[in-house]
Amino acid sequence: MTSVVVVGSINLDVITRCERFPDPGETLAGIDVHFGPGGKGANQARAASMAGAEVSFIGAVGDDAAATTAGTALRDAGVTTHLATVSGPTGVAAITVDGSGENMIVVVPGANAELALSPADRNLIAASDVLLLQLEIPPPVVLDAARTARAAGTVVVLNPSPVREVPDELWSLIDAAVVNETEEAALTEVLARVPTVVTTLGSRGARMRWASGSVQVDGHTVDVVDTTGAGDAFTGTLAANWHLSAAQRLTLANMAGALATTTMGA
Repeated sequence: MTSVVVVGSINLDVITRCERFPDPGETLAGIDVHFGPGGKGANQARAASMAGAEVSFIGAVGDDAAATTAGTALRDAGVTTHLATVSGPTGVAAITVDGSGENMIVVVPGANAELALSPADRNLIAASDVLLLQLEIPPPVVLDAARTARAAGTVVVLNPSPVREVPDELWSLIDAAVVNETEEAALTEVLARVPTVVTTLGSRGARMRWASGSVQVDGHTVDVVDTTGAGDAFTGTLAANWHLSAAQRLTLANMAGALATTTMGA
C-alpha cells in the first residue's frame, strides 16, 4: 500500500446550482444549495484514500463550526488528519454550477493562509512514499514540504493550481506535476524542468510525458452533473497508484476523474 501525505487546503464548499451563470450585476433564482467538504488538498486526500492508499493530511482549520464539518469528512474517508487550529474562519469556497455541470469558484483561504509545518509534520512527510501538494496554501509552506520530501527520497507530486508565483527552487524539487491544458500553457517554461508532466484533457482523457516517452488514455462518456473536484479526484488517485506503471496509474486516475463528475460536489 502506498503511503501518501497531502499538505494542502481544507475548506467548506457552498455549492449553488442554476440553469446558467448570471451576467455581471444580474440576480438569478437558483435550483438548490449544497454544503460539503472541499479544498484542493482535502479533496485529493479523500480521493487517494478511496483509491486504497494510506493517507495523512496536514492542514489548518479555523475555530468555527466549519472546521468540524471539514475534518469529519476527511476522517470518514479513512484519512488520518493533522489539523492545526488557528484563530478565525475555516477556508470557504463559493461554487456556482450551471445546467451543463460547469462551475465558477471563488475561494476565501481563511485558515489555509496560516498553515505552517511542525517538526512532527516534517517527520511524517519524510516517512511517506509520496508527498502531494497544491497551491491553495502559502508557497513557503509548499517549498518547505518539498525540501523535506526531497531530502528523504519521498516522491514529490505538485498540482500547481491555482497558478501563482512560487519560489523558483520549487520546480527543481518536483518529480511530477499534474496540470490541465490551461495550466500547462501558462507554465510551459518551468514544466520543461519537471521530470514527469501529467495533463488532464477533459472529455478527451489524459496524457503523461517524461524524457524517454509518453502515454495517453481516452476519455469516458458519462452523465455530467458537476465538474467540481474532478481534477482533484484524478490527482489523488494518481498519487495513490504511483507504485504502478505509468499507463496503469493514468488509466485509474482518468476513470476516477470521470466518475467524480457524475455527482454533486467535490
